[in-house]
Amino acid sequence: MKKSRILGVGHYVPERSVSNFELSEMMNTNNDWIVERTGIETRHWFTPGVDTVTSMAKNATEMAMDRAGVTPKEIDFIIFATITPDYFIPGNGVLLQRELGFGTIGALDIRNACSGFIYALSIADQFIKTGMYKKILVVGAEIQSSALDKSDEGRSSSVIFADGAGTAILGAVETDQPGILSTHLHSEGEYAEELYCKDPGSSREVRISPELIDSGSFFLKMNGNAVFKHAVVRFMEVIKEALEANKLDQSAIDLLVPHQANLRISQYIQKQLGLPSEKVFNNIMSKGNTTAATIPIALSEAWEQGKIKEGDLICLAAFGSGFTWASALLRW
Repeated sequence: MKKSRILGVGHYVPERSVSNFELSEMMNTNNDWIVERTGIETRHWFTPGVDTVTSMAKNATEMAMDRAGVTPKEIDFIIFATITPDYFIPGNGVLLQRELGFGTIGALDIRNACSGFIYALSIADQFIKTGMYKKILVVGAEIQSSALDKSDEGRSSSVIFADGAGTAILGAVETDQPGILSTHLHSEGEYAEELYCKDPGSSREVRISPELIDSGSFFLKMNGNAVFKHAVVRFMEVIKEALEANKLDQSAIDLLVPHQANLRISQYIQKQLGLPSEKVFNNIMSKGNTTAATIPIALSEAWEQGKIKEGDLICLAAFGSGFTWASALLRW
């Protein structure tokens, strides 16, 4: 039986950087208000006609394959995590397969929002452990800026979310080598409507109508207080679950890479775990919340900045819409 190991990571963010000062010209907000509540100073939004979810994922994948020393012919399967696909159907996995000229390999799309990358990583881990595939491309990519209500009413969420893509190449290695130790997945649908985008949904007489457009039900809606309240609890639970499953103490963590939901959440988790700042990687200040893409983008940046070394114990954790939450513990 094999185990899976991350062989390479890559990321891409659109060229357009949007500052808090620019947002203050669109809605009634200001730089101090945004920084105090979220930690975000700038974020990247896509350029229509230039960036797509597929093109961003392609750029991130090419970087990851180059770093891993892997060719397109070696990729056996694609798992694509996004809640903002280029098309309603088909999913984005096949579009990336076409764009990169992969063979007729399988492509699986999942919609687990902020926890999407860890869910995808877990699925890939199982495929590799069973021997079904040897190398799997795992993608998290989002274009969210086009789904934001940029009026005063929607400012609490529109200042947070951003666009970008991150990828990881997983490969099969021997069980005595570094790699993924365990993954842990959870959900609680009771709170689905605390962070969701209602339309266009299939359980309507028509998916799109003038009334629907006027209602604004296609904009992302978030109860920030409820999300924060649940996130700080579930983050801690799922991180401790991963450590306990591997009989490790939190002091063994070399780097925690949390989903970049809110800098205040990350700082709270850091304090609860007693980790020094150099053991927690945050980039929400310049990237915003890119949902399924936050963790792979952060992993890629941490690696290129020399903050991840071979043999390091890395903990990934996420919480978001669904509610879903997840963690992964791996030896780099």
